[in-house]
Amino acid sequence: MTDKIPVTVLTGYLGAGKTTLLNRILTEPHGKKYAVIVNEFGEIGIDNELVVGADEEVFEMNNGCICCTVRGDLIRILDGLMKRKGKFDAIIVETTGLADPAPVAQTFFMDQDVSDTARLDAVVTVADAKWLSDRLKDAPEAKNQIAFADVIILNKIDLVTPEELDAVEARIRAINPYAKVHRTQNCAIPIGEVLDRKAFDLDRIIELEPDFLEEGHHHHHDEEMQSVSVAIDGEVDPEKFMPWISNLTQVEGPNILRCKGIVAFPNEPKRFVFQGVHMILDGDVQGEWKPGEKHTSKVVFIGRDLNEKAIREGFLACAA
Repeated sequence: MTDKIPVTVLTGYLGAGKTTLLNRILTEPHGKKYAVIVNEFGEIGIDNELVVGADEEVFEMNNGCICCTVRGDLIRILDGLMKRKGKFDAIIVETTGLADPAPVAQTFFMDQDVSDTARLDAVVTVADAKWLSDRLKDAPEAKNQIAFADVIILNKIDLVTPEELDAVEARIRAINPYAKVHRTQNCAIPIGEVLDRKAFDLDRIIELEPDFLEEGHHHHHDEEMQSVSVAIDGEVDPEKFMPWISNLTQVEGPNILRCKGIVAFPNEPKRFVFQGVHMILDGDVQGEWKPGEKHTSKVVFIGRDLNEKAIREGFLACAA
């Protein structure tokens, strides 16, 4: 995992503050270079004055960033960027405000060349504290962006009352209880909270979510978006677990926006970590269990119309 270039997917509804955040990342004196990929459905992702010489596909930015505009396919651009490996430390993909982040995230699993060289570090969603509640009613993409996120930046908090702010955060929690939420004004947030989170390789899920295993944690759910988490106090049998998770994502894939988990296999010193987007799964052993650490296996699914009972019973039946 370590020599792969980390990629952060930056999403959020139109006007939430993605550009402000991106400008902050690109201008702060952190000593790193970022390659930025912007997809531009009629909106220019980065403020014009920041983008110099926007005709070329790949160009140096004024603070040493490499930047490219998406004209062809994300894969083609990533392949091109990898030929310049060593010129930058990480890649940021800014999606249009109307995008569902799933297809972007899937690129990092589906294309072998991409997954060999890059790893999805985290999906970061910028949400507008004033307008998010309205968008959640009328824009399914806004809901997907929240459900999909590893990190949520609840921005423009100066435009709402403390009560309104608590209410909108409660809506976010109902859709996605597992993301880390930061309240900001003008996206003022330490860059380390956004980049290099390793949220997508799950080693940090317990650090971020100390109450991850608490009973009742799975009871949050939105009218249509749910999260289901199940834990086994011990190891799972890979001969049962692998076919189960594979079958579940194939059958229920369209309804599963995100799934992730850390499971213990018998006689395996490392934890098996998996994550998925719809029907696409990716998993590997990584990170040894610490001496004396309890081998707990846990899975999380976020999506629509999930059969919680079937998921729970199916996973529990995989116990070693």
